[in-house]
Amino acid sequence: MTRFLQDILRQPDELRRVLDHLSGSGQRTLDGAASIVRDARHVYLTGIGSSWHAAVSVQPIFHLGGRPVYLQDAAELYHFAAIPERAVFIIISRSGQSAEIVNLLTKASNSGSTVIGITNSEDGALARQAQIPIVVPVEFDHAISVNTYSSLAAAAAALASTVAGCFDSALIGALERALEGVSDALPGWREQISDSRWPTPSSIYYFLARGGSLGSCHEARLLWEEGAKWPATAMGTSSFRHGPQEIIRKDARFAIWIDAQHMRDQDLAVARDLSLLGASVMLIGQCLSAEAGDLVLSLPEVPSCWQFLIDIIPAQLAAEHLARLSAVDCDSFRLCSYIVEDEYGLMRTSAGRKGRV
Repeated sequence: MTRFLQDILRQPDELRRVLDHLSGSGQRTLDGAASIVRDARHVYLTGIGSSWHAAVSVQPIFHLGGRPVYLQDAAELYHFAAIPERAVFIIISRSGQSAEIVNLLTKASNSGSTVIGITNSEDGALARQAQIPIVVPVEFDHAISVNTYSSLAAAAAALASTVAGCFDSALIGALERALEGVSDALPGWREQISDSRWPTPSSIYYFLARGGSLGSCHEARLLWEEGAKWPATAMGTSSFRHGPQEIIRKDARFAIWIDAQHMRDQDLAVARDLSLLGASVMLIGQCLSAEAGDLVLSLPEVPSCWQFLIDIIPAQLAAEHLARLSAVDCDSFRLCSYIVEDEYGLMRTSAGRKGRV
């Protein structure tokens, strides 16, 4: 069993512990952070890498609660934005030590902004420099971000829900039941994926989603690249319908996340048309017919705006399975550092060539 798979399988238990923390000893910190966000005129929600995908998943909760935020990745904010005075930054980072995060902390400080840091590491710069650090306790993953990704997404979503006034016992109970359902569903998902011809080495892969699942869609693309070492494309389902569908060809692989409430019929129609055009379709969502795609991974009941918390898990399993089919090592990185601590090049020696063009 790969270390990647081991990390995936312990995810429901880790997320239950995270929810216990956020609704228990961490609740006071969430309340304090939420109060600051409610009073702020300008709120930035940001991260880099997989933490950015967590931010993408959480943004709709802020917007649906009538509390809009600016969503931009940390590098773009640092290099291409003038920050107004007394802004609030919600910065998500697993280690809190990535180069872009450290740089953005300096920029936030210079502008007199307040930083709410959501991180897994109490020793990182983010936890040490944030005015309100939200440190999420979780056992670190072996290599690819699995539990660290979902735990940060859970904490950021808890903050968004607290701002909106809906992080209550009813929501927490629904999420806990959903995680129990995931634990029960894991063996069946693994069997479905193993028996399916949808994950196939060297295929074209497109991932499509909406709302909070758009973060899962982009995270799945990253899992394909980090784990299976194979390129993939991720985008909104609506955006795909405005030109990119020209790439559809026989045996291309598509994964579509189906929202529990929004645009279900329209997106299922997209899946049907993809099948008619010869593509192979994987669907992830709640209350789906087994005949709706070539591989249909049905989720347990979960609140629609929190579906992203669990709908990444079937994609993680598919990425790990594809890595084994492709005979690649998903437990190590060939090129990428575990923490990217400078902004030069791709190779570790590139930092020594700063003056070269």
